[in-house]
Amino acid sequence: MSPPRMLKGLVSFSSMTMISRVLGLVRDQAINYSFGANATTDAFWVAFRIPNFMRRLFAEGSFSTAFVPVFTEVKETRPHADLKELISRVSGTLGGILLLVTALGLIFTPEVAALFNPRAAINPEKFGLTVDLLRLTFPFLLFVSLTALSGGALNSFHRFALPALTPVILNLCMIAGALWLAPRMQVPILAMGWAVLAAGVLQLLFQLPALRGLDLLTLPRWGWKNADVRKVMKLMVPTLFGSSVAQINLLLDTLIAAYLIDGSQSWLSQADRFLELPLGIFGVALGTVILPALARHHVKTDKAGFSNALDWGLRTTLIIAVPAMLGLMLLAEPLVATLFQYGKFTAFHTKMTALSVFGLSFGLPAFALVKVVLPAFYARQDTRTPVRAGVISLIANMVLNVLFLAILYKLWVPQHVQEQGVFVALATVPGLHLALGLASALASYLNLAMLWYWLRRDGVYQRQPGWGKYLVRLILACAAMAGVLLAGLHWVPDFTTMDKWHRIGWLATLVCGGGLVYLIGLLALGFRPRDLREH
Repeated sequence: MSPPRMLKGLVSFSSMTMISRVLGLVRDQAINYSFGANATTDAFWVAFRIPNFMRRLFAEGSFSTAFVPVFTEVKETRPHADLKELISRVSGTLGGILLLVTALGLIFTPEVAALFNPRAAINPEKFGLTVDLLRLTFPFLLFVSLTALSGGALNSFHRFALPALTPVILNLCMIAGALWLAPRMQVPILAMGWAVLAAGVLQLLFQLPALRGLDLLTLPRWGWKNADVRKVMKLMVPTLFGSSVAQINLLLDTLIAAYLIDGSQSWLSQADRFLELPLGIFGVALGTVILPALARHHVKTDKAGFSNALDWGLRTTLIIAVPAMLGLMLLAEPLVATLFQYGKFTAFHTKMTALSVFGLSFGLPAFALVKVVLPAFYARQDTRTPVRAGVISLIANMVLNVLFLAILYKLWVPQHVQEQGVFVALATVPGLHLALGLASALASYLNLAMLWYWLRRDGVYQRQPGWGKYLVRLILACAAMAGVLLAGLHWVPDFTTMDKWHRIGWLATLVCGGGLVYLIGLLALGFRPRDLREH
């Protein structure tokens, strides 16, 4: 698939993902308005994060990156009947394994909850609520993984819009849960668990007609001994780490945040939402669009096409991710205040969430570029190299978490509070969760650096002409944008004290002004949209 065709696929995927991510923000607004950021919402975010982590691990992460290259190979070289057999066997095998995982998760729910909530004994009520919510959210894993299977098949046929639109169902269900179902329940937060469960079923049903249209809808059958299934599973096992380092890091953050002040889990979750907007629209979208193309070039031994497609992905990622990083870091507090500071979500919550947004946003270019670089390994069915990078990055993240937390502890925790003990200080002083965001960002850059080194070593990527001019234009345009935003923030009043309409007006002015300066800067320096089609 050529860059112009990939660009068309990217626009299709991104436009649908944009709808999903915007509704995701509305979803979080509804949750914040209805519940605020406290021990109750912490319990929900922990209960949602665990199956959501496993979804990304099994479905969007390791499974998709293992399944799509094998599916593409069968599609390009064998009859349609073999393709249909592959769908049947993979869905039956994956479904059977995940059914067992789901059953074990429901049986050992208290133990799973305790693993990610070490302070359970301190707050038994919060722990009990986490267990109840987890029993509702855990089956989401089974349904959403099968949804990812159908989505991977559709993407291989260049049907990007429908899989990208599917997450809208989850957001709509959660919005309905927060605003409609919660007031009608004795324990309101449990409405969010029921919403997640319903969304899992509905998302799978939503994609089945499209599979039928491609003549790929078939009954699942167990296929552990099937050669193609074994190939998918063989590729999948290493990628459990390689493609999901960011998610594992997020779970480690969850574990450490359990020791911090109530609300820390919620603040971290809200920050992740801000990153998911640009990351989902462009980073994940580019990775999704480019994987089938790279796999096809590899199957046809088209080294030049492989290298050109990857070069196009890198350029397209940087032109979005770098200004998005600067915008999120500089406008963290205005964005959080404008979108979330209503109802039970206070100015204090705004400042705490903005700290998380600031820390995590620093890693946005790395998060996005990893999404593009990883398919270059998976398309060649090399799953071992990303594992090495992922494990090293994971260890680095744990070390950086402790290091940054120790630094902030010394800088921010008053001496008289330190004298009460480390755990008391961690649980009473706000703002320490900033360390977790910064650690995740730096660990992601380390992961990217290692992947890049090994990619160049393998000789599958040759840099195309024009990178020097491209980077100079990008840096200068971003500098101009940052200057305008800093000047604007100097004159704008505190967003946490404004009313809603003033917040919206000032934020729109800052965002549009900064974005306009960035675009004008690029154009003035000689960049043209066709530059992304030429390579």
